Amino acid sequence: MEQAFSDTIAAIATAWGEAGVAIVRLSGPDAVDLAKTAVRFKAGFPKPRLMCLASFTDKEGRTIDQVLVVHFAAPKSYTGEDVVEIHTHGGTLVAQICLECLIRGGARLAEPGEFTKRAFLNGRIDLSQAESVLGIIRSRSEEALRAAARTLSGELSAFAGDIREELLTLQSALEVELDFPEEGIPYRNDEDLLDSIATLRLSLEDLLDRCSAGLLLREGIRVALVGRPNVGKSSLLNALLKQARAIVTALPGTTRDVIEEVITYRGIPIRLVDTAGLRIPSDEIEANGIDRTLAELRRADICLWVLDGSVPLDDEDRAYIERLRDKDHIVVLNKSDLNKLDSSLPRPSAAEEDIRAMSGSSSVFSLSLSLSAKTGEGLDLLKDSIVHFASSSGALDAGLNVTARQLTEIRNSLLALTEAETATMEKTGQDVVASLLSTARECLERLLGLTYDDALLESIFSHFCVGK
Repeated sequence: MEQAFSDTIAAIATAWGEAGVAIVRLSGPDAVDLAKTAVRFKAGFPKPRLMCLASFTDKEGRTIDQVLVVHFAAPKSYTGEDVVEIHTHGGTLVAQICLECLIRGGARLAEPGEFTKRAFLNGRIDLSQAESVLGIIRSRSEEALRAAARTLSGELSAFAGDIREELLTLQSALEVELDFPEEGIPYRNDEDLLDSIATLRLSLEDLLDRCSAGLLLREGIRVALVGRPNVGKSSLLNALLKQARAIVTALPGTTRDVIEEVITYRGIPIRLVDTAGLRIPSDEIEANGIDRTLAELRRADICLWVLDGSVPLDDEDRAYIERLRDKDHIVVLNKSDLNKLDSSLPRPSAAEEDIRAMSGSSSVFSLSLSLSAKTGEGLDLLKDSIVHFASSSGALDAGLNVTARQLTEIRNSLLALTEAETATMEKTGQDVVASLLSTARECLERLLGLTYDDALLESIFSHFCVGK
């Protein structure tokens, strides 16, 4: 896979703005020579991995800044090429002048993610590790950061690579038996074949669980706040965010569009999505808002079905709750502050009693909670419950930070493997089984970057910043 690039790329590797240090990075065959034209060294160019003080000068030879320079010699560098970093004082001007000087000398401005792309193409990391670099950059919590670090260290590559090797071995054995019958190689016993496929399927399911957990840590648990108008969805959003993000009025139907915000609780990002109230729309705008609500309900990992807990349920409430049977959800009985006796002791509301009656005769409920968005009562319990839903399998502790693309490849591989298992049980033919094993293996090869095309690489690395 290793490639030799004839050009040298350069970019500012640190964020734009004032800071203590800014880093200008070079990578390519002329990195050292270009650095020598831009800076002056008192004691010669530094040995690899030793930082050296130097002077950065303009084209007239006047000193602009005192800088530190470090050289990472090929192939033991991030990209596998000669890499030079020039550490200037932070600011919006010095690093930019340095970069312009290097480009005038012959360097090319790097494209987004091109340093990491070269690391992949030069065999320093595989594609799953390359994508985990972006996961580290975009981590919103320590848990997500740890999951990205596990992926970058090669846990995903090792796990998926082992399954891929076993698939290749099993597929090869089947195809030898099919292609060379004259050699007298006995056909593999269907029972043994089924055991082998089942073992691989279980391994792939375990990998899928870990990667699904990692995607939740990366993107956040998507939690949709759904319910009828004026039950307090927007008030609940504001209470969870601890700021007035959504407009709250006594007028039903105030929320017409989807409002999305992220909080972090116990190290896990929670992506809260406030939606328009469900009812017969009064105009086209509200109708569009309700359509978006239904779309968010389908997309969400968990649904918070918000009810006015101070009044009894009606038939429409019950009908909506029944829709949640196949969706992870929490029934939220809001406005518990209105449900107090004169003695200020809480009592079950009519809505709570209705919920208990429904839960006694139906398995529709995942969980129901009573709380008050106004006073904050029950909010921590709600957040604990959301996190519990996401972490109940225990996979979050071993989550692997992946992208939606990677997760799709794993799911497709598992689907092909499941079909191979079915084909074996139904005695469809070992040629069909071999073909399905090949499909499962090819999915993992795309995951690892063993097979790829330019469009795939462009799509992946276009999401990176220029200096990475």
